Amino acid sequence: MLAVFAAAQDRDDPLSGLRIDDRPEPKPADGWTTITVKAASLNHHDLWSLRGVGLPADRLPMILGCDAAGLDEDGNAVIVHSVITDPSWHGDETLDPRRSLLSERYPGTFAEKVAVPRWNLLAKPGELSFEEAACLPTAWLTAYRMLFSRGGVAPGSTILVQGATGGVATALTVLGSAAGIRVWVTGRSEEKRARALELGADQAFEPGARLPERVDAVMETTGQATWAHSVRALKPGGTIVISGATTGDASPAELTRIFFLQLSVVGSTMGTRGELERLIRLCVDKGVRPAINRIMPLAEARTGFETMLRGETSGKIVFTLTDS
Repeated sequence: MLAVFAAAQDRDDPLSGLRIDDRPEPKPADGWTTITVKAASLNHHDLWSLRGVGLPADRLPMILGCDAAGLDEDGNAVIVHSVITDPSWHGDETLDPRRSLLSERYPGTFAEKVAVPRWNLLAKPGELSFEEAACLPTAWLTAYRMLFSRGGVAPGSTILVQGATGGVATALTVLGSAAGIRVWVTGRSEEKRARALELGADQAFEPGARLPERVDAVMETTGQATWAHSVRALKPGGTIVISGATTGDASPAELTRIFFLQLSVVGSTMGTRGELERLIRLCVDKGVRPAINRIMPLAEARTGFETMLRGETSGKIVFTLTDS
């Protein structure tokens, strides 16, 4: 079957290890099933895997991809929840110390077929296309958990999203706006800031800009490059929700400011099957749709990876395998 996989890893030249070629079809274990993939979306996680982060070299070659929507063995349209837990685990999947994502320990979704636990499947509603549905399980689920589960952001609040046009940032903007939250974003270019406004942001600023007022919560995925600005943007008692540190750990940590203003720093990782189910329902009931940057055949996946590596995305990049 056609698949996109990591054959080698290089921190400085991640795409040197990317291959698009035939791979064996999956053989599902007990309790697992095989999905015929119709659409799969690209995440920064896939680039990190090619850099050697989170994917040990002894697991290569590894089919990449976390997100997918497709058809189960009975022809039902489904969405794949990509967090795989230990069979003995009960409760919030994101807290299982042995959890993994598809493409970390098990072959991922950038292939004609993928094997997943049956429990990880959710029905795809007819209101969502396969391409839209494939955007939800990683970036959009991460944003949903950041806002509502971990951040507890209420309608009428003001949040700052550090970044304007990546997958998580656009999801935060669209979901926050749909929930009656005032969303401010930062973006490195005028084009990115304009795109954020189109997606529902109330205001867009240059990175590090002085804000008109302090905010109730900051959604942080960048780390070192934006940390000081995030801390200083908060009202007393405000909250930073952090789900990534793409520019490295923050230093200094601003501990004096954090304790004096009683700020909260909350970690957030991926999301649960239940949260994904609620996210799907929100999209259907409120007409919310993922922002898609471009759709292309899986055979042209290298172009999508190159676009993400250059930082030229504004929304999700989706790969398709068959007409949907």
